[in-house]
Amino acid sequence: MTLPNKFWSSAYAGQHVAHQPGAPILQVAALDVAYDGHLAVEQLSFILQTGERVAVIGPNGAGKSTLLKAIAGVLTPVRGEISVYGAGPGGHICIAYVPQRSLVDWDFPVTVADVVMMGRTGKLGLLRRPRKCDWDYVQECLELVGMGVLARRQIGELSGGQQQRMFIARALAQEAELMLMDEPLTGLDVPAQESIFQVLETLRARQVTVMLSTHDLNQAAEQFDRVMLLNRRLLGFGPPETVFTRENLLAAYGGQLRLIPVNGTELALSDTCCEGHKH
Repeated sequence: MTLPNKFWSSAYAGQHVAHQPGAPILQVAALDVAYDGHLAVEQLSFILQTGERVAVIGPNGAGKSTLLKAIAGVLTPVRGEISVYGAGPGGHICIAYVPQRSLVDWDFPVTVADVVMMGRTGKLGLLRRPRKCDWDYVQECLELVGMGVLARRQIGELSGGQQQRMFIARALAQEAELMLMDEPLTGLDVPAQESIFQVLETLRARQVTVMLSTHDLNQAAEQFDRVMLLNRRLLGFGPPETVFTRENLLAAYGGQLRLIPVNGTELALSDTCCEGHKH
């Protein structure tokens, strides 16, 4: 599948919206969002603070991808409000959205540097050609994620981990403040996942707020400040130890979850598949 242009350009054209002083980076209130004619997210309300790293957890069909797309302005809510620094999501160049890798046409004839430069669109405007300083900044962003030597590589030649780091470099080039990542760790081996978390520390140092959907409950508990447990409705949002209770997990996963006693605690194993779903 080839992505629409607005997916490739994470800062696609639109009026730039001013940030309201003192407003939270993201506030969602009583949100309903439909997918394929059915409500995929219902009555969802929460607030994110600048610099947080939040994992969105839930079974297939829980509404994780739908929620991220609505925040990015790709989907229009049925009801409720999404506020980014006090205004609706449309037109914000501070939001970077990284889709699932399975939705990207990796045969698209562009280089790694070309994709990262797409992050500069909101700063440059659609009709302005990049200057040398813009290309220099793109190279700097690639160096930050360990991809400097691959700048001229065609995107289809990248490994899964390199593809994700390219998108993070694009967010850095965009000067994004809110980064939405839809299952970026799916299909990556352990070293590739570790490299992604190392790069996410770069984003944390820059006070970039990260909202990342994943199926790995234990990784979410170890690597994120707060977790959002979702199954169409919000079942829990806060520190992992307060959200990942037996009651909440069984409410979210039902028979798809196994709780295994390990060293005096319980290890949660989800039986859901990670690939092939869109909402």
